[in-house]
Amino acid sequence: MPIKRAAWPQGKVVEIEFDSKVLKRNFLGDPTTRKLHVWLPAEYERHPKRRFPVLFDLVGYSGSGMSHTNWKNFGENVPERAARLIANQRMDPVILVFPDCFTAYGGNQYINSSAVGRYADYLVDELVPLVDARFRTLPKREHRGCFGKSSGGYGAIVHAMKYAHTWSAIACHSGDAYFDFVYRNDFSKTLDHLARYSEPSRSAGAIDVRVLEKKVRNGIDDGRIRRFLDAFFSSRKVSSVEGHVIMMLCMAASYDPDPKVPNGFRMPLNLETGEIIPKRWKAWLEHDPIFMVEDHLKALRSMRGIWIDCGWADQYAIHYGARILSKRLAEHDVDHVYEEFDDNHSDIDYRLDASLPYLVSALKA
Repeated sequence: MPIKRAAWPQGKVVEIEFDSKVLKRNFLGDPTTRKLHVWLPAEYERHPKRRFPVLFDLVGYSGSGMSHTNWKNFGENVPERAARLIANQRMDPVILVFPDCFTAYGGNQYINSSAVGRYADYLVDELVPLVDARFRTLPKREHRGCFGKSSGGYGAIVHAMKYAHTWSAIACHSGDAYFDFVYRNDFSKTLDHLARYSEPSRSAGAIDVRVLEKKVRNGIDDGRIRRFLDAFFSSRKVSSVEGHVIMMLCMAASYDPDPKVPNGFRMPLNLETGEIIPKRWKAWLEHDPIFMVEDHLKALRSMRGIWIDCGWADQYAIHYGARILSKRLAEHDVDHVYEEFDDNHSDIDYRLDASLPYLVSALKA
C-alpha cells in the first residue's frame, strides 16, 4: 500500500567519505574510498547529550547503502520509515548506518573472501569504530545490531554467529539459506550462458564428453568465465540472464575463493556436465547458515534478539531455508522470532515495520 508522507520530524542523513585500509588491494580492484550514509533521528539534535543505539543496514545483492536513503516512489525509504515508527511511538530513536559494500560482482555476502574483499572486517573493524567515534552512539555491542534482506539477511545471521562481539541483535529478512534449494536451480542456466564463451565454438555432431569435461573437472575456469567477465564489464546493458550469471559467480567467489586459480575462485560443478564436485560443494555448504548453527551456539545464545522472516511464496525458495534455520535454532534452544507472510522475495521493505521496533527494543534492554 502506498504511504502518504506526513509532517513528522524526519531527522537527517549525514554523508561521510571513508578510505578503507581493509579493502586495499582487493582482488577486484574495487574502490577503497567509499561514501557512508548515517541517519540521525530528530532527537539527536534535540538532546545534544543523549546517546543512541545503532543499527547497520546490510542491503541485498546488487544494492548499496545509499539506495536505502534515496527517494522512493509510492513508499518510504528506510530513514523515512524509521522516522514514522519513532513519531508514532512504535520504537525509540536509533541511529541507522548504511554501508556501501558494492563490488564489481554486484555485491558480496558480508564475509571475508580473497576473491572479493574483506567485507566482514570492513564492517566490524573499520565502520563500527568510525561511527562510534563520530557520533553519539551507545558504543557497546549490547546496543548495536544489524539487519538486512536477501544477501543482507544472510550477512546479518552469519554476523550473529561469527561476530557476536560486535552485534547483539539482528534481523534476517529472506536471507540465503539451504543452498541446495537456493542456488542449485540457477546452475543449469548459468552453465548454458557460460557455454557461449567456451572455445573452440561448438559444432553439431559426435563429441567425446570425457575430453570436454576433463579440463573443467576441478571447478577451474578453462577461459569461458574470464571471457564472460570481460564481456560483462565492457557491456552497456546487463540482461536478466547475465545478472543471474554474475550473481552465481559472486557466490562462488564468496564461498570458495582460491588465489592460486584463474579468477581467484573455483566453481562447485563441472562446467560441461553440470555434475556437482563434492569437495567444492562442501566448501559452499560450510557457509550455509543451516549448517553453521551447531558451531556457533554460544554466540547465538548471547544475542539479545534474533528476528527471521520470509515470504512463503519466495521465488528463490528461501522460505524452506528459513524454516530449517528456525527449526535448528529451536532444537538448540536459541531464542528467536520466526515469521512468515504472504508475499515473495521482492519489495518487502514493509517488513521493517515489524523488525525495527523489535531490534530497538532488544538493544535498549
